[in-house]
Amino acid sequence: METIVDSPRQTERSGQPAASTQATHQPSASVEGMNAVVIGGGTGAPVSIKALLRLGVNTSAVVAMADDGGSSGLLRESTGTVPPGDIRKCLVAMAADPASPLARAFGFRFDYLYNHTLGNLLLMALANTTGTFAEAISVCEGLLEARGRVYPSTLESVVLSGKTRDNRYLSGQKNICASETAMEAVYLSPSDPEAYEPALAAIREADLVVLGPGSLFTSIIPNLLVPGVTDAIHASRARSVFLCSLADMQGETWGLNAAEHVEALLDHGMRDLLDVVVVHRKETSVRRGSATVSFAALDTDTPAKASCLSSAASIGSIRPVSYNEELAARIEKQGPMLLVRDLVDPIRPTWHDIEELSELLKGVLLACHSRQKSKTNSLG
Repeated sequence: METIVDSPRQTERSGQPAASTQATHQPSASVEGMNAVVIGGGTGAPVSIKALLRLGVNTSAVVAMADDGGSSGLLRESTGTVPPGDIRKCLVAMAADPASPLARAFGFRFDYLYNHTLGNLLLMALANTTGTFAEAISVCEGLLEARGRVYPSTLESVVLSGKTRDNRYLSGQKNICASETAMEAVYLSPSDPEAYEPALAAIREADLVVLGPGSLFTSIIPNLLVPGVTDAIHASRARSVFLCSLADMQGETWGLNAAEHVEALLDHGMRDLLDVVVVHRKETSVRRGSATVSFAALDTDTPAKASCLSSAASIGSIRPVSYNEELAARIEKQGPMLLVRDLVDPIRPTWHDIEELSELLKGVLLACHSRQKSKTNSLG
């Protein structure tokens, strides 16, 4: 039996008191046909995309358009269009066969052409021949026989800027990624870019909205800063899930603990909208607090041991995101439910294991389905 408890946002929208929704996971339990949207970019969003596609879920991705580094940055500067790189990565993740020669060719880099990828160049060429970047994406979806849709959060040219926690101001996603200290806040210029309506429509129709994993300030939050995106989340029936990073690899979140990751998300538009937070810890036991959730039945209510990891545990420029009991309580106090799992890919320890993540997201989706059926029955 897996249990998930309605968050304050779900209670507010249903008008019913908070209560546990229990869904017995029989072998036949399926989430096929349900709708999920991944909000993010970079290398993180494709992980969630692949995890959801394993379940037969109707999957869409809403992708940040603030990239100004590498191949995307060069193309953006020379053509004046939106950056293609994160769109390309999500398209490949959506491909009917991500290991096919064509899908792999999308990521092929020409070292004699400023290290541009074939997929980036193809998207730019198609945008020119079709007249719009949106149509270029659609053509590539067809070429790859994509199993879902990929949407930019906006088609306007935007610049990401922000303030660090030591009160320095940075401009450009590339500079924010390379910050020597963690970011306090980020914002877009212009501040009111027009949202891409198909992206908003996908969010409004979602049963599940997945934020991340990935770079918090440069891949996830830039989408939330586009006017209309958080309104669409609020208008949806979806549960929203934040997948906290496993490790710090970039300056933008360097040294931030799990609670600070969550608080940054709340401060950038997700306050009262975030239902579930997923953090990693190697231990599988989970504290059963008032808002802590465990899908798997536990034999005991033994609290998990504190495991705050200091910089001494870091290896090179990578260190795990800190999490312990005190931070768990701090997260729960903000309202979201907390899931603690060992989600590390055994081969790539800074990546989420797709199979484990898929099972976790299935549990959340089944709880969504159970709640919706309960509402339907009560109305009948």
